[in-house]
Amino acid sequence: MADASDDLGIPMKPARPTGPGASASAPVRAPTIPPRAPDLVRAADPARPPEVTRRPGEPGGQPRQSEADLRKLIVGREITLSGEITSCDKLIVEGSVEANLTNCRDVDIAESGLFKGSASIEEAEIRGRFEGNLVVRKRLLIKASGRVSGTIRYGQIEIECGGQISGDIQAQPSSEPSEIMVDVATARAAS
Repeated sequence: MADASDDLGIPMKPARPTGPGASASAPVRAPTIPPRAPDLVRAADPARPPEVTRRPGEPGGQPRQSEADLRKLIVGREITLSGEITSCDKLIVEGSVEANLTNCRDVDIAESGLFKGSASIEEAEIRGRFEGNLVVRKRLLIKASGRVSGTIRYGQIEIECGGQISGDIQAQPSSEPSEIMVDVATARAAS
């Protein structure tokens, strides 16, 4: 039984004889482990993917991070932000924001979110509250829990059952963005 080994070729009992007539100078056999090919080692370890070097943006390489991912602002729950927000591709409001928002593409106001101020954007999804001057050049989506009040201009509007909108509300054709901006500036000056 001293020569028995497991599947990897490692002796289960010492190869050195033990006991009363054993010689201390008996040679010790090293276990023999068959070499494995490098491809088999990588394939056997799913936690370690094969290393392939590609440049970002190449087919099959790592996906290129879009500009929208780089310019996203998230105002988390129980956070209050006030001031002016510019050059933001996506604003996500989970807390409270009191600001003038310009040069922003999308706004998403969560159920816990509140936005007070003025915003001129491409698209908006509102599940929380918006109070102030809102210009949405494309689509304004007010979810069932959403509340929008103030001066509202939009290209398209969708209001789920339960959503509320109040104030000076007008649809604007998408061909007149400069007039919309003037209306918001005039409304801002009047308030």
